[in-house]
Amino acid sequence: MKVHGYFRSSTSYRLRIALELKGLEYENVPVNLLKSEQKDASYTSHNPFGSVPLLQADGRDRAQSMAQIEWLDEAYPDRPLLPANIEDRFTARELTYAIATELHAPLNLPVLKYLRNEYGKSQDEIDIWYRHWLARTLAPVEQRLSQLGTGDFLFDAPGLFEVVLLPQLYNARRFAFDLGDSPHITRIEAACLALPEFQRAHPDNQIDNPERTAQ
Repeated sequence: MKVHGYFRSSTSYRLRIALELKGLEYENVPVNLLKSEQKDASYTSHNPFGSVPLLQADGRDRAQSMAQIEWLDEAYPDRPLLPANIEDRFTARELTYAIATELHAPLNLPVLKYLRNEYGKSQDEIDIWYRHWLARTLAPVEQRLSQLGTGDFLFDAPGLFEVVLLPQLYNARRFAFDLGDSPHITRIEAACLALPEFQRAHPDNQIDNPERTAQ
């Protein structure tokens, strides 16, 4: 498998976590979003969405991270990312898709560039935008986790929810979002970051991270 992605992209990060949790080997192929390499014809011929990540697996080009992760879970059923119980699967999806659908769209790089280039917004104004949408979704996620009485993970081990949560929290911290009122979210974050699978997938440890490359 080949993962064409960007070290700091939340969607690339979530796919790397999923692959690591499932114990699948893959090659990391950097795509520099800051240089718009995802818009090159050589790339869009494989992924017409012009987005990352692109997963090349089993002779097919696969786009869109959530579809990729669901395919991985079906194609490689060992170490499942969703629990067996139907109600638990609903809970996992409820919280996962709250983040994937409500947060990713208004907070991804093309939107932030549009705010700056088309509306002349300053970085401070963009940061306010970013934190507004984070609060709007992470607050009810925290409330639901509290209602469920979660421990270190949503269930017994990290799965689909943690795969999508951790990259969003990485970005939240980059934008100085206050997680002080989110004890369940931050407990899950800490438990995940202690695991080698999450450490290997972390942006700090990717070959295209310029700080890592410079070492």
